[in-house]
Amino acid sequence: MKNRFILLVALVILSACNDGTKTSITHQPTVADYVEGEKWVWKYKGVTTEGEVRSDGTDTRKIVKFDGELGMTIGKDTIPVTEIAKPEESETPKYDWPLEVGKKWKYENNWTSQDGTTGNQSQTATVLSFQEETVEAGTFMAYTIEYTGTTSNSRGYSADEKEVWLYAPSVKNFIKLTQDQGYFHYVEELIEYSKP
Repeated sequence: MKNRFILLVALVILSACNDGTKTSITHQPTVADYVEGEKWVWKYKGVTTEGEVRSDGTDTRKIVKFDGELGMTIGKDTIPVTEIAKPEESETPKYDWPLEVGKKWKYENNWTSQDGTTGNQSQTATVLSFQEETVEAGTFMAYTIEYTGTTSNSRGYSADEKEVWLYAPSVKNFIKLTQDQGYFHYVEELIEYSKP
């Protein structure tokens, strides 16, 4: 699923207001924020409104030594952490750093699948909250980021789309994704997180 590989980053500075209300401003992580042996495992499942299972499995990423530096394994590939931590140079980014509750921005994504199909996502992103969220891997402070808009591809497909990402700064990644795209419903949830 194309969206499973979009989000790879995040780190955070937490602060508390004088009245005790928790608040957060999250900055993009640096290479130093990752450690060798750090590991994330998600389970995912995508089902049509007619009950047809289109995707069902797990996705594991791990920080390893790679050509003398740190890299993140993604499927059969290993991506240097320097690439993951590099600031995204886009006026319509997936994350508009720093993140904070109430922030809004425009997200655009043009993609090409393995079979050559091209597509586009055009969404409005809104950070709705920062609070405790529980998934199979545990309970984390996480942002709820809602993306609403449309998705289309070169095969003539077009649909309204809504994605809700639960993003936990302490694990530098998302802990849950819920996506509704036309007749398709997709959920991905963190089931394991560990580091040395």
